[in-house]
Amino acid sequence: MSKLRFRQVHLDFHTSEKIPDIGGRFDKRQFQQALKTGHVNSITVFAKCHHGWSYFPTEVNQIHPNLHFDLLGSELEACMEINVKAPVYLSAGLDEKEAVQHPEWISRAADESTTWVNGFVNEPGFHLLCFNTDYLSLLLKQIEEVMLRYHPCGIFLDISAIHPCYCSRCRQDILARGKDIRDYSAVMEQAELVYRRYGEQVEKLIHGIDPDCTIFHNAGHITRGRRDIADYDTHLELESLPTGGWGYNHFPISASYVSGLGKEFLGMTGKFHNAWGEFGGFKHPNALRYETSLCLAFGAKSSVGDQMHPSGHMDESTYELIGKAYAEVEQKEAWCDDAVNLADIAVLGDEAVNSEVSDRLAEHWSDIGANRVMLEGKYLYRMIDLQDDFSAYHLIILPDTIRLNPELAKRLQVYLNGGGKIFATGKSGLMLNQDCFALNFGADFKGENPFCPDYIVPNFDFITGHSPHVMYGQGYLIELNGGKSDADRCNPYFNRDITHFCSHQHTPNEPDTAGPAVSITNNTAYVSWDIFSDYAQSGSLHLKELAVHMIDRLLSDQKTIKTNLPDRAITTLTYQEKQNRYINHMLFAHTTVRGSYAPIGGEAQDVEVIEDIVPLYNIDVAVRLSKRPNHVRLVPQETELAFTYENGVIQYNVPCIECHQMIEIS
Repeated sequence: MSKLRFRQVHLDFHTSEKIPDIGGRFDKRQFQQALKTGHVNSITVFAKCHHGWSYFPTEVNQIHPNLHFDLLGSELEACMEINVKAPVYLSAGLDEKEAVQHPEWISRAADESTTWVNGFVNEPGFHLLCFNTDYLSLLLKQIEEVMLRYHPCGIFLDISAIHPCYCSRCRQDILARGKDIRDYSAVMEQAELVYRRYGEQVEKLIHGIDPDCTIFHNAGHITRGRRDIADYDTHLELESLPTGGWGYNHFPISASYVSGLGKEFLGMTGKFHNAWGEFGGFKHPNALRYETSLCLAFGAKSSVGDQMHPSGHMDESTYELIGKAYAEVEQKEAWCDDAVNLADIAVLGDEAVNSEVSDRLAEHWSDIGANRVMLEGKYLYRMIDLQDDFSAYHLIILPDTIRLNPELAKRLQVYLNGGGKIFATGKSGLMLNQDCFALNFGADFKGENPFCPDYIVPNFDFITGHSPHVMYGQGYLIELNGGKSDADRCNPYFNRDITHFCSHQHTPNEPDTAGPAVSITNNTAYVSWDIFSDYAQSGSLHLKELAVHMIDRLLSDQKTIKTNLPDRAITTLTYQEKQNRYINHMLFAHTTVRGSYAPIGGEAQDVEVIEDIVPLYNIDVAVRLSKRPNHVRLVPQETELAFTYENGVIQYNVPCIECHQMIEIS
């Protein structure tokens, strides 16, 4: 199976039957020139869209009623002539033509309503289909036809996820297994079985024809901890449109997880101002420069989402926009191919431990907060799951919600015995069904603090001083039992209610402290609040300072990289084994909130955009390496940098970072 290419486009083409003359302005030379302008070397083209129409002469489906030639075949031929890969797209979960003709194939909610959009008269949109109906047989025939007719290098199947469904067929199956259809766990068990059957049949069909054909099932999110779902994919595509509801912190949290799964992966952003289906929407070229560079920094290839006009004419402005980013990516590929991201820290988070199936918009606040601390603290990290090798990391973070069953507690104890370090917060580290610690954190857990919010008084330096700092979230009481504390708790005079309130918000603190706030041993640290969830939601500076203090104390001299980059900047360190070199990536872009956007199925939220690239100057870097390097240089510029190497640490200064700079250490 050939490797993924770095510069991809996902060419949406969901086209209504109400639009005339489909593909009437398609021109092979113009199509090819657009790809050349965009420096594109792989493009996903459409065999079947969400509306249900095929874009080629078909014997098992219906060609779009206003298309009069083989558009898919023409696109594939055009790509082959200029050595551009062309995976083929089929909408799997959505097929509006079939939803109208076969309502019995539609996935149903518990109240019998349709999903994605409710009914056929309330709002425009698509209706999700169930793979447990005869629709799956039709879909498999459609895939088979594409495989036999075109022999594509890859198949991209969209809207392919585990969905709870209460359609007649699913209800009958649940009852046949002796389960209660009112039991949500029984419904999800059914959803898992349906998806497994779908995934296995698709893989058998495609690889029975061509074992080298790539397969990807797009669900909009790669669920941390569900490697079994990812196993149906030959590679991974991380759909993450920053202005389309995901935000700029989503891709790093997703990429840091899948980088440890042993699969090639790419980051999928979009040229749109917001998200899919936005005709005439464009983001600033600097945004795409940053987003594609972010992919490189996390070990990913790039895919930029576009939507071709129904006429088949490729928009020149779009490919000029994409080309500004991909011209830079093309120059950088040699330092990113087969590069492995290094990590000191593992975050064993809420989604990986406590969720079975997740949505990209699910609010795993502790994971989000931990990810932000990792990025802003300039740590080398990876989001992990329970299948990871704990011994590969110097420090494991258990953010807020990670209770331990006996098996996990035993594994973590073995990790500690081998010299590892653990940082836990909130209810993390407690036994699964008991309010007591499963590991020795040097303290006894005494339950929730009846006062909320309460205060922390640090005995170490906060930027904002040593005064009591308010902790908005729920706190927990501890008594030291061999551990040490360098922060105390203060309670308010009383909780705020209708008979007891003071000023506009929470009650001020009593002057006296009310016990320890943290517990520290030689290889563990515990903080008695849900600080990562709180940081994700409130962004209070002292929450990050508290987390960074504990992490740095545990890591000590095991922290691989240190730098004076500002908080919004990102740094990663990758290693290319064949070339025996490290690549230090540094990125920075100024983000601004402009307007709001409500993604499908989600609440309206701020849209964070990038327009200006503000250069950074004189960035100091220290990297811990076991051997003295021969060269340190800026790449792809190939400009040598002066460096020193003492006591296992290399130090150098980067004169300027303009969006993205790579430093080769060889």
